[in-house]
Amino acid sequence: MSHAQYRSPLAERYASTAMLELWSPQTRHGLWRRLWLALAEHERALGVDISAEAVAQMAAHLDDIDFAKVAEYERRFRHDVMAHVHAFGDLAPAAKGVIHLGATSCYVTDNGDLIQMRRGLELLRGRVVSLLRTLAAFAQQWRAEPTLGYTHLQAAQLTTVGKRATLWMQDLVLDLAELDHRLATLPMRGVKGTTGTQASFLELFGGDHGKVRELDRRVCQAMGFPGSIPVSGQTYSRKIDAQVLDIVAAIATSAAKFASDMRMLQSFGEIEEPFEKDQIGSSAMAYKRNPMRSERINSLARFVQSVTPTANQTHSVQYFERTLDDSAIRRLVIPEAFLATDAILILWENIAAGLEVHPARIRQRIHEELPFMATESLIVRAVQAGGDRQQAHEVIRRHSIAAARAMKDEGKPNDMLQRLAADPAFPVQASDLAAVTDPARYIGRAAHQVDDFLAEVVQPILVAAGETAPAREEVRV
Repeated sequence: MSHAQYRSPLAERYASTAMLELWSPQTRHGLWRRLWLALAEHERALGVDISAEAVAQMAAHLDDIDFAKVAEYERRFRHDVMAHVHAFGDLAPAAKGVIHLGATSCYVTDNGDLIQMRRGLELLRGRVVSLLRTLAAFAQQWRAEPTLGYTHLQAAQLTTVGKRATLWMQDLVLDLAELDHRLATLPMRGVKGTTGTQASFLELFGGDHGKVRELDRRVCQAMGFPGSIPVSGQTYSRKIDAQVLDIVAAIATSAAKFASDMRMLQSFGEIEEPFEKDQIGSSAMAYKRNPMRSERINSLARFVQSVTPTANQTHSVQYFERTLDDSAIRRLVIPEAFLATDAILILWENIAAGLEVHPARIRQRIHEELPFMATESLIVRAVQAGGDRQQAHEVIRRHSIAAARAMKDEGKPNDMLQRLAADPAFPVQASDLAAVTDPARYIGRAAHQVDDFLAEVVQPILVAAGETAPAREEVRV
């Protein structure tokens, strides 16, 4: 590896081996050769004069790509697809005159990109399912552990640690449904010709429209697709790129929501991401334990989220049947979005598998806030003890504000209950006051919601997916 040239951090540090292999030149151009083979095979089967030897030679050289020779041809022709046509023809001389017959460059570039995107979505799907499995175990373990809920980033009604995890999982379940829809409906470009009219293929088959349609169907089937996009220009509609990248970005966004929550929770001291024995949090502040994995998720997700506007902008300026200003940008953003989201999911699973929950700190923070949250129960108890509802509300309001002020200005503990117990205007005994501050009283159905969600929503997904899981990847901290 040369250290004198730039290399993508996604390739060097973050993405998985499988995703890197998918977007490699070897895979991309190996797909081109397979597409040329499928085209020749089915043109021959439908009557075009292509020899069996030509097809056999093509089939024998699908992966032995001489990239140096391709580079020589590209310098000469200034055309990447034709460079690969000639390099393939050198290895399959009997096919040299029929490779790419009737096709335009987008036959291999567009169809190849769609195949890679579909495989990329399948890889991401495997990681999402694996992550759901890991988060499900965490949610089940902490299903009933009370914790402060937050609205407006202010302490609110209690929830549980496990219930909060189901909110992260719910986002992934929604993403998974959209991802499955994209996988189920993603078409090939198919065999469409120069401007999408199939004119070259109609000429090749002597005006036989049925054979042109059949060629399109057979090539798609050979490449594992149920069919092609019904109509196209020279390219398939770039709206499809936008739709695919939208779900890729949606997964990254779900991860960013989780990572933002984690950074808050770690700052509270309630839950922390893994921290290795010899890991250094700061070069200067030796005590620091920073949520750097979560921060990296947020950083990578910001990049992926920036890709969707780019895809939509690209689609909007594809004048008429196509322009070439889509080419360079697609080479950049499509692979990088998949690589970055792959890296994000690897990080998320790494965090989820090693989350450190600190119940004592969680309970300490509940204790600081819970008396304020018990005010409704306190009003009810005051009325049951013979008091006036409005008067009880005013007494609680006055003492809660005073207690909060003392906490903020003097650093005192929350003594609202003690203040109420000492006020003769509040007709509830001290023992009854303490009873209303049991956290379990304030989590509602949270624990049962965890059980229902795991049983009814998550478990069917996991059962359908089976036990296979993506390879574990080392996280470079």
